[in-house]
Amino acid sequence: MQDGIPANRADQGQRRANLAQSRSREKKRALLQAAIALWRTKGFADTTVADICQAAGVSKALFYFYFPRKEDALIEAGFLSTRQARRTWRDMVAGPYDLPEVITAVLATLEQPMRHTPPELIIETALEGHRAEHRALAEGRSAEHHATRFLFLELLQRAQADGKLPPGLDALHVARGAQALLETGTRHWAAGEYGDRGFAEVVGRDIAAFIAGHSRLATPTGRT
Repeated sequence: MQDGIPANRADQGQRRANLAQSRSREKKRALLQAAIALWRTKGFADTTVADICQAAGVSKALFYFYFPRKEDALIEAGFLSTRQARRTWRDMVAGPYDLPEVITAVLATLEQPMRHTPPELIIETALEGHRAEHRALAEGRSAEHHATRFLFLELLQRAQADGKLPPGLDALHVARGAQALLETGTRHWAAGEYGDRGFAEVVGRDIAAFIAGHSRLATPTGRT
């Protein structure tokens, strides 16, 4: 027995809970797939929540159960997903590494799906990420937000622990600046302002130079 509940009843309850969670994930995934399909054809601005719900065959109440706003669904869709990017740098720092090369590799991981995404969605996603930061700060959620918000924060902290950045470097401040460069670069690249140059090439150079500049400022005179 489990806390006075027969084992078979406890197992059945757990199976029902697992099934409910699985169905919930499927509904959420269906909503996102419907939203993405509409955004690719109609555009983000011209697609309403009602359009998404009609395409997914669900109620608006269910949509708002998962997403407070249409913009939250945009973030969840992962057009600028950082999951794989974070895996990239974690794999690279498991052995000897060069920080600028890791930064470029992270950005190259982001660039791959961006090349198959309409520019409008890339730009809107980057802008929404910026707005999300301001909402988190206004709501006093900055501490929990920083770890997920700033793509390079954990990498900078790891590099600092490995002696590749000076101890006096303010990793959070530098990660915030790198994020600003990332988001600005994303919008410019999506708008075609970099021409034939790759996103990782241009933005990686800018971020590496920014980090190097702050590292020099954080290094006491006479130390290398």
